[in-house]
Amino acid sequence: MTILASNARTTRYLALSCVGFIASAPAMANDVTTPADEAADAPDQRTIIVTGAQGEVVSAKATAPILNTPRSIVVVDKQVIKDTASATLVDALRTVPGITFGAAEGGNPIGDRPFIRGYDSQGSTFLDGVRDSAAQTREVFAVDQVQVVRGSDSTLGGRGSAGGSLNIVSKLPERDDFVAASITGGNADYKRITADVNYHLTPTIGVRVAGLWHDQDVAGRDAIYQKRWGIAPSITVGLGTPTQLTLSYYHLTTDELPDSGIPFLYACSATFCNAPVGSTLSEPAIGNITTASGQTGFVDRSTFYGLVDRDFRDSRTDQFTARVQHDFGDVTLRNTARFTHNTQDYIFLLPDDSTGNVFGNPGNLAAQPGGQVWRRANTRYGYVDTLTDQIDLFGKVMTGGIEHSFALGGEWSAEKARRGTFVTRGFLNSSGVEILSQGSTISPRCNTATVARYYCASLFTPNPNDPWVNYASDTSSTLAPIVKSLPLAETQVVGSTKALYAFDSITFAPWLIANIGLRYDDFTSKVTPGQAANATQSFTLKRRDKMFNYQGGLIAKPTPNTSFYVSYATSSTPPNSLIGEGQEQNSLGTTASAAGLIDTLKVERSKSLEVGAKADLFDNRLSLNVAVFRTRTDNSRVIGADNTAQFFGKKEVKGLEFGFNGQILPSWNVFGGYTYLDAKITDGGFLALTAAAVPGQKAKVVNVASPNTGKQFPQTAKHSFTIWSNLQATERFSLGGGAFYTSRVYGGYADNRTATQNSAGVVTINPATKEIARSIPGYWRFDARAGFRINDHLDVAVNVQNLTDKVFFTQAYQSHYATIGAGRTVLGTLNLKY
Repeated sequence: MTILASNARTTRYLALSCVGFIASAPAMANDVTTPADEAADAPDQRTIIVTGAQGEVVSAKATAPILNTPRSIVVVDKQVIKDTASATLVDALRTVPGITFGAAEGGNPIGDRPFIRGYDSQGSTFLDGVRDSAAQTREVFAVDQVQVVRGSDSTLGGRGSAGGSLNIVSKLPERDDFVAASITGGNADYKRITADVNYHLTPTIGVRVAGLWHDQDVAGRDAIYQKRWGIAPSITVGLGTPTQLTLSYYHLTTDELPDSGIPFLYACSATFCNAPVGSTLSEPAIGNITTASGQTGFVDRSTFYGLVDRDFRDSRTDQFTARVQHDFGDVTLRNTARFTHNTQDYIFLLPDDSTGNVFGNPGNLAAQPGGQVWRRANTRYGYVDTLTDQIDLFGKVMTGGIEHSFALGGEWSAEKARRGTFVTRGFLNSSGVEILSQGSTISPRCNTATVARYYCASLFTPNPNDPWVNYASDTSSTLAPIVKSLPLAETQVVGSTKALYAFDSITFAPWLIANIGLRYDDFTSKVTPGQAANATQSFTLKRRDKMFNYQGGLIAKPTPNTSFYVSYATSSTPPNSLIGEGQEQNSLGTTASAAGLIDTLKVERSKSLEVGAKADLFDNRLSLNVAVFRTRTDNSRVIGADNTAQFFGKKEVKGLEFGFNGQILPSWNVFGGYTYLDAKITDGGFLALTAAAVPGQKAKVVNVASPNTGKQFPQTAKHSFTIWSNLQATERFSLGGGAFYTSRVYGGYADNRTATQNSAGVVTINPATKEIARSIPGYWRFDARAGFRINDHLDVAVNVQNLTDKVFFTQAYQSHYATIGAGRTVLGTLNLKY
């Protein structure tokens, strides 16, 4: 541990991304293109041409078409994004079965947090093959396609990737000049305009500009709004020549009232549990609710517990990318450099159930009758700066009659995140930390005083327009401004990566292909925690991890259009992998006592075995794929028997995936699939219980088996299914429809086990009489689309998302709340292209 003086810093305002909450549905794949066409259309990227209808992979690291790759891969292309009226990455990924989305509390509470095969993949998201870190809600106005690679994937992307990774491909200069624009309007005051212009200044210099303006409320939700605008210009010099330089810039600014949904009904712990006796599913408190005191009311889907006068989320993303490459014929050398600056500021409502406000306390109805929601405010401001340089050498060579399609490369990156909170300067909590006045020092949280100050709201009839003001403390009557924390209270996280990697697809014969990959990462992370306002100095914690990962697979091809494969791959998730921008299960810590843990921390490691088959049918118009797999994870961070952080936790996922994409008939397209995940926490460690002091004995801390052991992964659906079908009914008129199913998703588990001791110090563990599993129920959602082509330049479409106006939940946090889906959303779009 190194002790450093803390330097004051100028903090940045605003932050990343936004949410355009439109659930989506998959659509038809793009037509198959020829290598010559693709070379002109995407001259600054290496393109792997897929011979089936499944799409195409654009990546320097892809050494074979999807049919010849021993992995489960899904491509969501621009036609899918357009046909489903997707506005965000979350919208687009809802078309892919097996991906769920997680809610959080801090860092990235409402941004992109996809779970692939049960694993958090927020930190395994890439833009044009380069890691895209920081908490974001990504737009799609400048996106050409999204690639989903499933299975342990650290060989491809580096740290993380236990369940898979995402690669977003940008819109960059193409061969043909065009002007495209879309204007969309709908209910809930939905307004969206996008534009995409591609033009050649000379035969070898092309420019492209994509732009966005978006403004909407959210169907079925009170008060919520989302506003954003963005622009993405790019230029390629040397278009169609061996040497090319592409410069691109991406900007997105967002302004929104964030939505955290509905609180769970019950709370449960060793000190308080208001759930019924036995095992209970604690679901969001929606519909007809009866509290512990007998009060009955109805919680409508539109109910919003936040405060218009207090809550907000602002973000900003600026990315500069320079890519230069030279084609030597069969081999290409490319270098990509990128600088990204992300900012994020929010005061985010957490409708809190932890002290029994929602259902109430059956043992003390006078103090806690229920029917109330604490409007807890989570706050953050901060920025993330990332500088990355990545070099790739890829191509094909022959050695003794054996073809090698290879990719070699190296990566260097530096990431820095700095964050603070919004506070009042007049109030310190018991730890000397400044906090926002919100009732957190009052117990129980909801009483006459806190209701009068709008810290608490009615479960049934909250008013988002309550005239909330900030006071110097929970008991003061002096008004205080909301300001940023002192520089000393800000936390800074710095990460650096140096990596080397190599891939090879070896064709021994037309029917036998081997695929191998190796990667070495050297990752260093440093944390300088924020200190209390009365502190005089800070300190820094540092950790360095060296990781080696590999993958290998064998493909057998009984016919040119079918393949059977087996593969094995590893992944490594080091401590502080998310640079403090997400839910770090294995962080370095932010206290001085954490220094003693630095040398005991371990890298979480996963291994995946997968067996599958792929086929391109009907003259390559329809692609089918099926895979069975098992992923095991070791070294998960858990609490040990001595109440210290240890690294023996284990998880396992066994599953099956089936996918289809393409044409059944020339005018009939289908896209979708089914995923089954048996995802269990096989060893969740221990839970600490405190046996209260008794005469002659001090309080003792003892440990019992964690309630998580043997349970289903949080944020993971056991069954998920998607299907979208599009019929070209006439030359001009088309109809589409989709069905999407997700089974029950769990957020977290708890019970009311307690520990007591006698005067001799003998501790007794009292078994649980109540257990809860916070969860959201499974649901079906249906979408529909109708399109009409007016002429070669104009077409119109109507999309209806959530056709039946289903009440459903999309994210389950481990405690407190669940995120609710939008109501029926009807969108009309006019598309123009010249």
